[in-house]
Formats: sequence, C-alpha cells, structure tokens
Amino acid sequence: MRRRSFHRALILGIGFSFLALTCAPAVPAQEGEFKSMRIESIAQGTGTQLGQIIRVDITIRELSTTEERDALIAAFKAKGSTGLGRALSKMPSRGRISVTGTLGYDINYARIVQTPSGLKLRFVTDRAISFREAWYDTRSRDYDLSAGEIDLTNADGDGTGTLMPACMFTIGKDNQVEIELRRNAWKLTSVKVHQ
Repeated sequence: MRRRSFHRALILGIGFSFLALTCAPAVPAQEGEFKSMRIESIAQGTGTQLGQIIRVDITIRELSTTEERDALIAAFKAKGSTGLGRALSKMPSRGRISVTGTLGYDINYARIVQTPSGLKLRFVTDRAISFREAWYDTRSRDYDLSAGEIDLTNADGDGTGTLMPACMFTIGKDNQVEIELRRNAWKLTSVKVHQ
C-alpha cells in the first residue's frame, strides 16, 4: 500500500512538472543560439522491470519554439492526449532517442526550462507503435507518447533523469495535468551531456 502511494505521488509530481512545461519561462539560450547536445545515460527499470539496465542515448539538434509549444497546448486542450499525439506527429524532428535493442525514434518536442533546482531538458514525442501492438490492438496503443526529463545541472556523469517510455496525458479530478503510465517510469542515471 505504501509503495503504491509512493508511485502515485511520483507520477503526480512528474505530471505537475510537465504542467510547468506550459508555464515555465524560456531559458535565454532557448530563443537564441543553441548548440546541439548528445546525452548518454543508463536507464534502470523499476517495479516489474526491476533489474533491467538499458543504455539510452538522446540527441537534441535544436529546441522547439514557443509557437510549437502553444500549438501543443491548444491540441491538448482541444482533444486531450490523442490530439497531443497527432500534433506531435506533424512536427519536425528536433532530435532522436535510441534505447538498446531498438532503432530509436525522433523526438518532436524538446525545451530547456529553468526550475528552482536548475536547468532541465524536457521532451515529449509520439512513441513508435510496434507491428505486434498494432496487429493485436492491445491496450498499450492508448499510451502513444513518450516523455522524459533530464536534470542538466549536474550532468557530468552523475546526472539523473526520468524516462516514461509509454504514457498518455490526462486531466485529473482537480483539473491538473497528470501523466498516466503504461508501466513504470525508468530512472536515468550516469547522465553525461556532450555539446
């Protein structure tokens, strides 16, 4: 029971942090010059995926614009997570994420935001749906987004982050954005940022 309430609090916390994605001020480098970055990390599974250690590589070539952010907010308000997924699929690629054992896929939205604890990279993208998922029309198809947050403050090998490989955004009872996960979020450790 205690473990379940911890996971719920974690998910709500992540949901609230992504709500800040819509309200957070842009970092000065956001609007001006930005050099691409490559992020290497190790993902550790939690809960049912405990014990799995997977390498995650993220490349960000450019950051999303304020207009793109506003378009995503409007799509989410109009049609929820489905509208958000459709809007993301129409956006140009801003980078790429690859997980060990996969070909990887494009990141369609990436922003750097200033938080009280420092700079964070937040990204959201439409998740690649496997042929098996599409064929059997499993429940996992409802979770067609992937999202993540990486702390850039201490990203010299000791950095941390969170990756949500299959999620969808919803509006909770108290009218707050929540992130519903298909499985558990992955904890990113040993984060290194190369520019």
